[in-house]
Amino acid sequence: MRTDIHRATSGLRPWLVLGSLSMLQFLIAVDVTVVNIALPSIGADFGVGARELTWVVVGYTVAGGGLLMFGGRLGDVLGRRRVLLTGATVFGAASLLAGVAPSYPLLVAARMLQGVGEALALPSAMAVIVLTFPEGPRRTRALSVWAAVASTGLVLGFVLSGVITELLGWRWIFLVCVPFVVFVLAAGAVLVPTDPPGERTPLDLPGSVLLTLAPLLLVFGIVEAGEGGGHPWVAAVALAGAAVAGGLLVVVERRAARPLLPPALFRNRARVLANVATALLSGALSTSFLLLTFQLQQRAALGPLAAGVALLPLAVTLVAAATLVPRVVGRWGARACALVGIVLTAAGMVSIALGSGVAAGALESLPAMVLIAAGMGFGLVGLQYAAVSGVTGDDAGVASGVQRAADQLGGSSGVTLYVGIGFAPALSGFDPFVVSCALATAGLVAAGLLAWRIRVT
Repeated sequence: MRTDIHRATSGLRPWLVLGSLSMLQFLIAVDVTVVNIALPSIGADFGVGARELTWVVVGYTVAGGGLLMFGGRLGDVLGRRRVLLTGATVFGAASLLAGVAPSYPLLVAARMLQGVGEALALPSAMAVIVLTFPEGPRRTRALSVWAAVASTGLVLGFVLSGVITELLGWRWIFLVCVPFVVFVLAAGAVLVPTDPPGERTPLDLPGSVLLTLAPLLLVFGIVEAGEGGGHPWVAAVALAGAAVAGGLLVVVERRAARPLLPPALFRNRARVLANVATALLSGALSTSFLLLTFQLQQRAALGPLAAGVALLPLAVTLVAAATLVPRVVGRWGARACALVGIVLTAAGMVSIALGSGVAAGALESLPAMVLIAAGMGFGLVGLQYAAVSGVTGDDAGVASGVQRAADQLGGSSGVTLYVGIGFAPALSGFDPFVVSCALATAGLVAAGLLAWRIRVT
């Protein structure tokens, strides 16, 4: 078996490693949310509607979430430094391609390629940080910085999207990160230690392909089904393919020598419930972000810059929740924290639905933004805690990867399902915001029932 030696050193070098890799984490986190405010501008340039624009969001998260665990395993086998630098290169090249994309399909392809870069780079980057800092206060501080940078990136993505789209145009939300990626590559090549030699172990390539293919076919099938008319058989084939890919994934993972998703991981009831509830909660949260964006720009007629500024309460509340929740979860417990977050998110969805009837602007949308951000802070932290309960040194990485994938794939599948149905031509007689919120709330009810059954010792 491959052995890893902590490369912690005294002095400035470990913190320079942390700083350079945290910049990559920041860029990737920003890219998750930075497209939200820019979506109407992208749709206007390419002549696509709200339903099709979901692909700009979900293409990134489906590819990234589906390949996340494979990226982590690839780093273990081929070397974390090598895979980290490769992933950062792919992410930077895809960002450049997205910024100059001449057509909408090419933009979606570039977003998916960005997801591939994330899946390769992030697991190896975090592993490098863990191995750079010794266990104890130094590692705790390093991982706290890593988590804070991710939260800050998600938050600033909303604001930066509005500012950049208004002043420079939507293409610059992708182009602006290219020079920073080049800096990360240069710093990583100098600062990150070379990989030690290790034994070659088999990669679960079929499992990785199926784990990415199943949600991708599901998303495509939902979008096609919602179009109405055209070729309904395409949607049927895609949805059937998603079901087949999901079934094959179970079979492949049971027979694989080194499965990407070890079946033993799912024998822990609390983990299974927490991961499914995470997927449902993330689906509602992603839907809320998209609906708030469209509500502020299309119904309240705010420009990109004004819409970005209007979302500042959401950003501030999310930062406050991220600061408060780690202290609260120790007193309340993971289940109570998760349930509070789910209830707050459901109340936020109801607020969005009510505001849709009065063309809610910044002030009218304030309750929804605060509730959604607080729900995200409480709900995801509580579920993350439960999802890694009972892990050991042998499965901690895989358990974390499964939880991250549930978050990303749940968000992308949820927003496609809820928004896809809500904005479908077949339901043109209903308010699409109300329908989407109703579906997301139903998913949150299911998440609450699952979270209620979680028992973590």
